[in-house]
Amino acid sequence: MNAGESAYGLWILVLLNSVVFVFFAFSFIKPRSEADWRSLGAFSAFVVALFVEMYGFPLTIYFLAGWLARRFPDLDPFSHESGHLLQTLLSVEGDPHFNLLHIASNLIIVAGFLILASAWRVLHQAQQRGELAMTGWYARCRHPQYAAFILIMLGFLLQWPTLVTVVMFPILVVVYMRLARREEHMALMEFGEVYRAYMERTPRFIPRLSPKLTTHLGRE
Repeated sequence: MNAGESAYGLWILVLLNSVVFVFFAFSFIKPRSEADWRSLGAFSAFVVALFVEMYGFPLTIYFLAGWLARRFPDLDPFSHESGHLLQTLLSVEGDPHFNLLHIASNLIIVAGFLILASAWRVLHQAQQRGELAMTGWYARCRHPQYAAFILIMLGFLLQWPTLVTVVMFPILVVVYMRLARREEHMALMEFGEVYRAYMERTPRFIPRLSPKLTTHLGRE
């Protein structure tokens, strides 16, 4: 590989992509509470780690270079295409940006951001009225914003898995689960049986295919 073909050391791209995706997330959730900032911070750390390896320093490729060279003798492990490790390991041919795996990952990421934006509108309107958010995506699951963050990170993992993000992903899922439980405890203290009934009919993270009809109830 010629030096001019290197896809790494492009720190401007690391910065630009990180800022763009973190800004998207920030604009969709508009963090106010400590929990909001924690969820955004966790997601931001994942995004930065991802783009550092995608365009900056390919730590995962350096660790796996010897093994990749033995298993795929004709492969240039430091080309940008080789960074799409799932495509490499599955021996998928063609441009990695246009195969089904990459397209599916893009759709998952877009879906995550759309859920994030939609859920925020419902939550913001409910907070202004001092009510529970129980319509839209909140009629399908109790924490659509956290589910959206997990979905976006999963999409990125399918597209460009790295050792760091693979380790971070389950840790961040646990972080979101703990934040969700903390919010549920606070909601139970504030809304009592109204929220308890909502918990009984609405799953925590995995959305229902068809939401149950609910009345947008206020405080007890």
